[in-house]
Amino acid sequence: MHASHILFRLSSLSTAVILALTLSACGGGGDGPPLEIIPKYLTLDGKPPQVIAHRGYSGLYPEQTRMAYEKAADAGADMLELDMHLTRDCQLVARHNAWLSDSTNVEEVAKANAAVAALKRTTPGVLVSVKYPPTVANGPAKYLSDQIDLNDPRSVLKPLVVDGEDHTGDWSVSDFSLNELKTLLAGKILDNAKDRPTDLNGKLPLISAQDVLDIAAAKSKELKRTIPVYAETKNPYWNNQQAIANGCGLPGSHPLEDAVMALLEKNQLNSQSAPIYIQSFDPESLKYLRKAGMKAKGVQLVDGNDINFQDGSMVYITNDEWTFISGRPYSWTLAGDARTFGAMLTTPGLAEIKTYADGIGPWKPQVLAHSVVPYLAGASLKDVNTLKDTGLIANAHKAGLVVHSFTFRDEAARLAGIYKGDPVQEFLAYFRLGIDGVFTDFTATGIKAREAYEKELKK
Repeated sequence: MHASHILFRLSSLSTAVILALTLSACGGGGDGPPLEIIPKYLTLDGKPPQVIAHRGYSGLYPEQTRMAYEKAADAGADMLELDMHLTRDCQLVARHNAWLSDSTNVEEVAKANAAVAALKRTTPGVLVSVKYPPTVANGPAKYLSDQIDLNDPRSVLKPLVVDGEDHTGDWSVSDFSLNELKTLLAGKILDNAKDRPTDLNGKLPLISAQDVLDIAAAKSKELKRTIPVYAETKNPYWNNQQAIANGCGLPGSHPLEDAVMALLEKNQLNSQSAPIYIQSFDPESLKYLRKAGMKAKGVQLVDGNDINFQDGSMVYITNDEWTFISGRPYSWTLAGDARTFGAMLTTPGLAEIKTYADGIGPWKPQVLAHSVVPYLAGASLKDVNTLKDTGLIANAHKAGLVVHSFTFRDEAARLAGIYKGDPVQEFLAYFRLGIDGVFTDFTATGIKAREAYEKELKK
């Protein structure tokens, strides 16, 4: 079926299912009250889908800075999303990547600051054999590791290899104290940097996870609405090993998750009803948090590497390092578990997630399969003309899980061809399926799309 037909069908189905009609009184006179159209959403709780500010208003401002978060709240964001890493002094900082050159001005600072320049990590990692069968179907037989000396736990502070991803020649967030990060460095635009405003690059200081909570609380009071925080434990294994090497915990401990628990308790957020979500791509991080007493809502993020545009299926296994980065949770690689993220999206997988989390955060094409019909060799995202509901939202809702999908961006290069360069149309396609929330770099676009959806429901 052509994609335009599918979108029409989705829209029609939504309208048919979503509109509840209060019929006029029985009898032949037809003199009862007029028909009343009551919109009803297909979300798990029946409420409007949430617009989640991905790293703040990161489409217009350097991500995870005070301005990015405040502007997102002002634009109507329902939730503020952040990523958390541990600093050298065991504090939670709001940063997406463990390496700093692509989202901060560390390179410029290093030119004038010898102490910062000396922190660049140049030691190469080592290749380690996988523990599962080294077949082509499972991906590369070896992955890069920072465990260069098993007899010296502090040796991980020399290379910069993060969950199999090599960043030799960069600076590590774990080599700076929180105060150093906040006073020495400033943020800059990361994604689609050539297409986004860069005038504020290097001018907005980095902030802590606590700062984001404080911003959310202040904006909630100012705007007279509750604005939850959506916080991610980034690269848990890597962060924990770095933190242990920095003296933040004993071997085998979980300093990252323990810091998250302390953050929840300090801010009185450790309850199911608290305005916060804790998310992670690694199930072991969420499971540990539950065992440690986390009562706050948790979300299992689900990654993928690519799309097979011939049939819309997901690609998880590649012949390079991306198998270990986005093909399966890193804890599975370490444990010798050859499954991919795809296992999480099966009925048993969703049931397993429900035992430790309240929702899933899948990549967009795992919700709506993207394909090119008829298929053309070398087809890419811009050629996508067919979308198909994978049933993931319905299956997740059946399991009692909310679905928050990532990441919605405005740039035409980030949009499937079927949307014809209009990001609102992408939001609408997911809203019509009953998505519970969307991560977006452009808060205002998400709000605009939701308003368009609400008008659509009332027609």
